[in-house]
Amino acid sequence: MQTVINYRKIIALMIFTVLSTAGFSQNTINNYKYVLLPQKFEFLSSTNEYQLNSTAKTLLEQKGFTVYWMNGDMPQAVAANRCGALVADFTQRKALFSTNLTLTLKDCYGNTIFKGKEGRSWEKDFGTAYNEAMNNAFTTLKALPYKYDSTSSGVAQQAAPATQAPQPAAAPGTVTAAATTSAPATAAPATTPPPGAGTPPATAPVTAPATATPASQTSPVLLYAQPVANGYQLVDATPKKVMTLLKTSLQDCFLAETGDGASHGMVFKNNDQWFFEYYKDGTLVSQKLTIKF
Repeated sequence: MQTVINYRKIIALMIFTVLSTAGFSQNTINNYKYVLLPQKFEFLSSTNEYQLNSTAKTLLEQKGFTVYWMNGDMPQAVAANRCGALVADFTQRKALFSTNLTLTLKDCYGNTIFKGKEGRSWEKDFGTAYNEAMNNAFTTLKALPYKYDSTSSGVAQQAAPATQAPQPAAAPGTVTAAATTSAPATAAPATTPPPGAGTPPATAPVTAPATATPASQTSPVLLYAQPVANGYQLVDATPKKVMTLLKTSLQDCFLAETGDGASHGMVFKNNDQWFFEYYKDGTLVSQKLTIKF
């Protein structure tokens, strides 16, 4: 009997894997309009050293992407939905007589959407070698056809906030997926009462439909980051585990899972503020966090 149950589990897992692969197999660079780029690559010692990051930004823009610095200013629509953007990075393979760089484009979950062929340079001067290797590393991407498809399914670009009907007020302490803003109320025209009549009752204001924007709510609890294998666990003062963070190749960016396993998303730092972003019922939720490392 136990053997039969195990076989059923294996078959169910295989079906799930096939369906998951089929669902993501169509995710290509054509699904993305935006690219986020770090201002310093890990193999460099300073920001934009040898003008390498600026060169990468120019080459990506020449390809047709709209590029923003990862920790710099960007439109609210992009900052609130980083899963609608690719993250560009370069890795270096150390060698004795050559400089070798490889370009990767990943989604917000760390999945590799594109990986180019290694670019190589034999130049002895570091600045010349890095720039030549970078240009050679872009050869594969330059040869790949690219045209942004805004109608592609499975990737939420959210170039602008969605318009929805007004939502009921949320209970205190809950994180909502949308916040509503009411338009100025319009009062009904006043009428002159007939002689002897009392003061007419006040006319209720008419409120226009509201426009929903992604919510950003600060966590009321200070969370403490405790190092664990491959990342951190966030605990409160109890201490109770609230969230698990897994490291990625990007600075100040983690894959995140809540302690109860109900929500999966990203924790990242933007303008010295930590955010936890995830999808709930197909809607993006953005929550501010207070973390002490």
